[in-house]
Amino acid sequence: MGFKDLLKEKLKDNIGSKVNLDKLPSGFQRVGDIIVLNLDEEFDSVKKEIGEAVLELFGVRSVCNKFGIITGKFREPQIEVIAGDNNTVVTHIEHGCKYRFDIRKVMFAKGNVSERIRIAKQVKPGEIIVDMFAGLGYFTIPIGKLSDAEKVYSIELNPVSFEFLQENININHIHGVIAINGDCKEEVNKLVSEGVKADRVLLGYLPPPKEFLPWAFKIVKKNGIIHYEDLVKVNNKESDIDRIVLEIRDVAKDFGFDVSLIEAKKVKAYGPMIDHYVFDIKIL
Repeated sequence: MGFKDLLKEKLKDNIGSKVNLDKLPSGFQRVGDIIVLNLDEEFDSVKKEIGEAVLELFGVRSVCNKFGIITGKFREPQIEVIAGDNNTVVTHIEHGCKYRFDIRKVMFAKGNVSERIRIAKQVKPGEIIVDMFAGLGYFTIPIGKLSDAEKVYSIELNPVSFEFLQENININHIHGVIAINGDCKEEVNKLVSEGVKADRVLLGYLPPPKEFLPWAFKIVKKNGIIHYEDLVKVNNKESDIDRIVLEIRDVAKDFGFDVSLIEAKKVKAYGPMIDHYVFDIKIL
């Protein structure tokens, strides 16, 4: 029996006459020991009962509901506790890497798990990495833990994310990471003035961080790699990929570089007929 059917069976005698149980979600997201639902607004009056039912069925610490959209300068998720413990700090584990964060304050995309490990596996021994928009360490942690990078400069503006970035570096017992709380443009300028040059620059952020591309080219070495994220229309894939590479090449020319596309890889679906892609760009 699937999740929806289990939940309908559990709730039919309690709230079955008040709402249409067929509109319950067919699945959920589990982060650490917390389950996150995405309930329609029509369930607002009975969301507590739904949360308690899920709590009993799965024995987790808390059940939360996602409402609205990710908002604000720091892309804060809109999540509320509807059953269980009000403490929403979790420890999520992927490929032996621990990520500790508060699901109500920091966005965490579980759908990017393959991309996090893919990038870490590309890192060669002795590389210098600059991770712009580091967040709580989405890429920094697997690179620091699973590769032999010499040093990772991990830049994050959001003070809440930065606090968890520092904690995640510590709980994963990672050395060689320099965590920097600040704006990517300003902090890259400082690193460049100190003589830092990167073998690999990560621009792991959506919406596409086009305005930050010049700073990536300021700090990357010739023959280095930039990992850049953008959105591609499903029905215009080849044309969109060509356009995005051309946009990156135009910026590169201002710094005396050319670029070559190593790979344009789909990360996951982003919206109706739109996919999230990462572009692995070689600097020539």
